[in-house]
This record gives sequence, C-alpha cells and structure tokens, in this order.
Amino acid sequence: MPEKQLDILYEGKPCYDIMLEQDYGALGERVERMGLKSRKICIVTDTNVAKYHASAVEKVCAKAAGKVVTFPFPAGEASKNLETVQSLYAFLIKEGFDRGDVLAALGGGVVGDLTGFAAATYLRGIRFFQLPTSLLSMVDSSIGGKTGVDFKAYKNMVGAFYMPQFVYMNISALMTLPEAEYRSGFGEIIKHGLIRDKAFYEWLVQNRSGLLGRNSAPVTEMVYRSLLVKKAVVEHDPKEKGERALLNFGHTVGHAVEKLKNFSLLHGECVSVGMAAAGHICFQRGILSGEDLDGILSVLGAFGLPVSTSGLDVSDILNAVTKDKKMDAGQIRFVLLKEIGDACIDTTVTRQEMTEACKYILGSV
Repeated sequence: MPEKQLDILYEGKPCYDIMLEQDYGALGERVERMGLKSRKICIVTDTNVAKYHASAVEKVCAKAAGKVVTFPFPAGEASKNLETVQSLYAFLIKEGFDRGDVLAALGGGVVGDLTGFAAATYLRGIRFFQLPTSLLSMVDSSIGGKTGVDFKAYKNMVGAFYMPQFVYMNISALMTLPEAEYRSGFGEIIKHGLIRDKAFYEWLVQNRSGLLGRNSAPVTEMVYRSLLVKKAVVEHDPKEKGERALLNFGHTVGHAVEKLKNFSLLHGECVSVGMAAAGHICFQRGILSGEDLDGILSVLGAFGLPVSTSGLDVSDILNAVTKDKKMDAGQIRFVLLKEIGDACIDTTVTRQEMTEACKYILGSV
C-alpha cells in the first residue's frame, strides 16, 4: 500500500489516484496495471530533472513496457510553448507512437502542464501519468487535470482539461530541488490554508522548521494536507465554472508580475506577491484587520517568500491583469479572503483598488 493515497473523483466517479511514496519502488507495479507490455512509454522531462531522476524512472518503466524513450527539453518557463509541443509531436511520430501508447510527465509544473497538453491533443488524446518532482507541482499543477502552455508570454493561455491515469509522488525527489525552487512551493501551500483551512495554515506555522529542513515526515504530511484542500475544490468544480476559481487567490496580480518580470521570479514567489496585493484590498475594505494582514505577510516572509517587488509600473500591471484568462466578460474575477481560512470570488474590485494594491506591493503607498 502507498504511504499515503488519495482518489480524485470526476463528476462523482473515481477518476485517478494520487500516491505519495518515498522512492520509485512502487511505480513499476502501478505502471504494470496499465497493460503496456507491447506498448511504448515516452518520458517527457526537462534537462535539469533528467540528470537526477530519468535513469531511475526509465529502469522502472522498462520492466512494464515494450519500449521506453525519453524526450528532454530545455528547463525553464521559456520552453512552455507550442514550439516545444510541436517538437514533442514530431518525436512521437518518429518513434511510432499510437493511441495505445503512453506519456509520462517527469518534472515540475512546466513539464506536467506541457506533457498533459500534448497527451490531450496528440492523435486526439492518448494516456499519460504524472511524476511531479517539485513541491509546487506536487501540491498544485499535477492535480486537477489542467494542462496548457504559454502563448506570446501570456501564461497558460492555450490548454485543455485532461485527466492523468494516476499521479505518483516521490517525496524524496524534493531533496534534489534548489532552495529557491523548494521554497517557491510554499506559495501555493500557504494559499491553500488561507482560502480553505485555517487549522492547516496554523499547522504550517507551527512546523516551519521541519518543513524548511525538508524532514520527511512533516513534508509528507504537508503535501497530503495541501492535496486535501485542492481535492475538495477541484472535485466540486472540475472545469472551473465557479468554486475552483478560489484556487486563483494571489494569481490575478501574481501572473501579471510573473509575465512582466519575464519569468525571472518563480511562480510561488509571484503568487506570494499577489496574495500580499489581495490582502491589502481586504484590509482596505475592512475585511482583514491590520494584524491579520501583517500576520500573513510575516508567515510568507518566514517561508522565504517575497511580499513586494520592484522595477514595474502600476499601469503595466493593470494592463497585464486585463489580458489574463481569469477575466469574465471584461470583469476581473478577484479572489479575496472573508477571513483566514475562508475565501470568496469577487467581481466588484475597482480599478482604484487595484491601483492601490499595486502601489502597495511596489512600496509606493
């Protein structure tokens, strides 16, 4: 049995399972259940992840499939585009992949999103499974069936909802992450506590030392509890027609900052800055007290995340926000906190409120 396991439902029915393990030892058995003895697996990964994990995954998959090939692409957000997808299509065609074959996404969010999109569109859809290796991808992008790529610097503008066969998390893979990459994952994790689970948010604060030290037991528990929040939201709203938009807390401004900074800041760092902006709007509206806002900023900082940025113009941020995919009939769907642990979707945030929030994170208030 997996160390920890979750089953994700889609429209009320079991869709795929998430396994939390400490190595790739149980992966072979899970892949064997797909019946691939006469089929092919293409491991899609990036050049950084490949150095640490590709060989181990190749060996495991080779015992369960007829043939295993690997498609590595340059690491980084700059590769998350249609050109990389086209290169993957060409590789799959050259290797003779048909609708019965499988893709394996080995890596962080860029790899998972891109591989899932390729799987959804190659031959009108082939199977794939997720092997997330970053903290951010474990708690966020590998769950929920969102796939996609960036288009002309607009983040995740092209994509599809497409579910994996399963998600297998090797928690020990987190030990290979650079410190900044690891801490970036806390942007999404803290967000989960703020929008849905105050007790989890407080647990994170209490266990900060062990979590930042990457101690196996608390990290595994953290990933599991974070997944429980995302599971509850995506199961209620798999196609993001309502409640699932709560997961965008911090993303409205965060995505704008990410784009304008040319992806020089990590995603979780940008989400943290975006949460600071959203928190400021909540404070200005009298929803959060000054003590609450200061507490949130203090927690983000304690986990090594920024709550401000520099070198940007307010007008540029506002312009980028209006081009975000979260717009609804010309109106920004902004996620605000009613209180810590309880979020709501708000469509009444004014341009003036946005302006003041941007000034706040730029330190010009």
